Amino acid sequence: MLKPEFGLVIWMCICFGTVFIVLAKFGFPIITKMVADRKNYIQDSLDAAQKANEQLASIKEQSDAILASAKTEQVKILKEAADTRDRIVNEAREQAKIAGAKELEEMRKLIQAEKDQAIRDIRRQVAELSVDVAEKVLRGSLKDSEAQMSMIDRLVDEAMVSKS
Repeated sequence: MLKPEFGLVIWMCICFGTVFIVLAKFGFPIITKMVADRKNYIQDSLDAAQKANEQLASIKEQSDAILASAKTEQVKILKEAADTRDRIVNEAREQAKIAGAKELEEMRKLIQAEKDQAIRDIRRQVAELSVDVAEKVLRGSLKDSEAQMSMIDRLVDEAMVSKS
């Protein structure tokens, strides 16, 4: 259907060649340079991403190490806190025992003092009663003067014997 003439084919080849030479001299170097620049940009981006991944992995390892250290420190602090709590509780118990023993000793001394005072009071009362009873008995038995003289002699003899 369409058959181009020979002259048209030659002019088409000359035009194509001219355009190809111009493109080869000016266009292709720019295009290849742009492709190379794009390739370098992509490679640099991949290298940066790889470096970022490595840094991220390093940071993750550091954070894991810090977290492990923090957990160890937490366990240490909790153990120290428990030891301190136990020590404080034991000291409080010891102080309570000492205070209780001191208070118990004071109560014992107070009870002993009250007991001694009660015994003194009882002895005084017994002595008073004894004197009262003896006075009444002596009054009743020493109504006559002969009995009184006999009692005086006997008491004087007893006093002399006890002094010797």
